[in-house]
Amino acid sequence: MESTYLTIVLSPLFAAVMAGFFGRQIGRAWSHRITITGVAISFGLSVTVLLGFLLDNNPTYNATVYSWMVTDGINMEVGFLVDRLTALMMTVVTFVSLMVHIYTIGYMHDDPGYQRFFSYISLFTFAMLMLVMANNFLQLFFGWEA
Repeated sequence: MESTYLTIVLSPLFAAVMAGFFGRQIGRAWSHRITITGVAISFGLSVTVLLGFLLDNNPTYNATVYSWMVTDGINMEVGFLVDRLTALMMTVVTFVSLMVHIYTIGYMHDDPGYQRFFSYISLFTFAMLMLVMANNFLQLFFGWEA
């Protein structure tokens, strides 16, 4: 399940990086295609996780994914806590974000910052998922402030 949770979080981040750094090279159409695909992957996997909790009664997942810094008893980690409420919120966040991504294609059509905007809203989706799935206050703060 850890790889599923990582994919849910990292696919909008990957899409944001692609649209942000390579937006001018790939163009407007590919910028929104990449970011929408990243968020759609997250949404599909979030629905799968939610159904696993609702139908199969999956156990709560609480684990450290990455140990960022360890110094003199202070352990800064990136981890996920996924239970029924988290699975529901992951699904809500990714669904709303997917709808915003799709709506924005027409709304931002003539805007000169088109690619940058799609990069930013995908980055926002990543940060919101980090906030929702956080298992520690440092990660929660990062998700809130990003």
